[in-house]
Amino acid sequence: MSSLVQSVDWLAVAPPTIAAVVGLGVLVADLFVDERRKPLLGWLAVAGLAAATLMLLPLLDADRSTFCLVGDTSVCSYTADRFTLVIQFLVLGGALLTALLSVTTLKDERARLPEGEYWFLFLASAAGAALLPASRDLATLVVALEVASLPAFALVGLRHGDRKSSEAALKFFLSSVTATAVSLLGISFVYAATGTLHLTRVAERIQTVDGQLHTLAQTGVVLTLVGFAFKTAAVPFHFWVPDTYVGAPLPVAAYLSVIGKAVGFSGLILVTVVALPSYAGVWGPALAVLAALTMTVGNVGALRQQPARAHSAVRLLAWSSVGQAGYLLVPIAAAAYSGDPEKSIGSTLAYALMYAAVNLGAFAVAALVGRTHRLNRVADYRGLYASSPLTALLLGFFLLCLAGLPPGIIGLFAKVTVFAAAVDAGLGWLAVVMAVNVVIALVYYLRWTALLFRAPEGEPVRHRLPAPLTAALALTGVLGIALSGAPQLVLRFTDTGLF
Repeated sequence: MSSLVQSVDWLAVAPPTIAAVVGLGVLVADLFVDERRKPLLGWLAVAGLAAATLMLLPLLDADRSTFCLVGDTSVCSYTADRFTLVIQFLVLGGALLTALLSVTTLKDERARLPEGEYWFLFLASAAGAALLPASRDLATLVVALEVASLPAFALVGLRHGDRKSSEAALKFFLSSVTATAVSLLGISFVYAATGTLHLTRVAERIQTVDGQLHTLAQTGVVLTLVGFAFKTAAVPFHFWVPDTYVGAPLPVAAYLSVIGKAVGFSGLILVTVVALPSYAGVWGPALAVLAALTMTVGNVGALRQQPARAHSAVRLLAWSSVGQAGYLLVPIAAAAYSGDPEKSIGSTLAYALMYAAVNLGAFAVAALVGRTHRLNRVADYRGLYASSPLTALLLGFFLLCLAGLPPGIIGLFAKVTVFAAAVDAGLGWLAVVMAVNVVIALVYYLRWTALLFRAPEGEPVRHRLPAPLTAALALTGVLGIALSGAPQLVLRFTDTGLF
């Protein structure tokens, strides 16, 4: 009789484990640290995320798997392959940058944001987000998704005495719980039809489902896709995004815009391309339509933002993130039609890395301006170059990257790879929709960029750059400029190791 006890590859699971352990350490330390030393908890969280990110380096040599089936070590619940490492780098690196933004925000809002609870929830969510891309069975996938999502609800509503924060958390919670319920129902149908939760075995067995269970399997596939569409903020499941971003503390909005999207998209890739390739005829057209709707609604919503409206800068970034989600969906839809789905998924990863770096940079500038202009309107950025030239140049660069214009070469390069994925897959109509949306997006990105260099109304407001905020801006700026100087580095991520 074979033993059911198996060893755990601790090196493979180290990145999410370190984030989780440091989160628990912060929670315990909060009980014993007095108010004056609370900021140390933030730096402990930053150090923990840095250590978790560095633990990705020893995993680059070879794929590693653990929690495998007894008697069949090729079927595992946790796999650290190239796809996993790229997403974990995005998640943990993005969380590290967001933590630097949070240190400054918590210092400014100490009376309304409890530091111990904030850092525990933040690290718990980051640990779940890092676990998800390594998940190779549906149960682990759902658990990771919820570990990433549940603390995020609390983070959005954590600001004491803020009605908008509570309202944003409630909208986020209700939409996400609905998505989870729909996903769980779909997954239960898939399990009933195939008798397994492991993604590779689902892919094998769902092709030979008995005729009586065929309808059940199809329904399960559709419901699972609908659930993940909520998580990616795809239209028509995007309604929670603008109000949630405005109501949440700014670093939390930045976290949701990047890490939240990475969680949704990596889960969607694993479910569609790995578990359900035989149902490409179902999810391919559905995702193509969702991509077209999402980029169009997101860009039109951003275009309609009034510069003088309260919180219009954050709202514009929120609608922009919806539009960017549409671009990220394009290569996943293309994978259903492409002869090389791995290359298509690689385009999504390349675009996600570009988006993460420059979008976090834009949020870092928004956090800086928000320190002196609490309403954070787009109009408040007028004349930023006169008071903070380097900051204005960085924001202009980030916006041009998102628009896909020089000198933001990496943004242009990423959009071209996504466009090529659609054309290569025969989705010419989707490539045309994307081209139209890129033009729409140019209007609001360039309008905001031009405002930075106009003459200020009245005396320029001097912005003092705290060290953590300076570090976040420097890291995102260096990354964006380096990738624009050598965009061929993005091609390294077209080999995902998923196949």
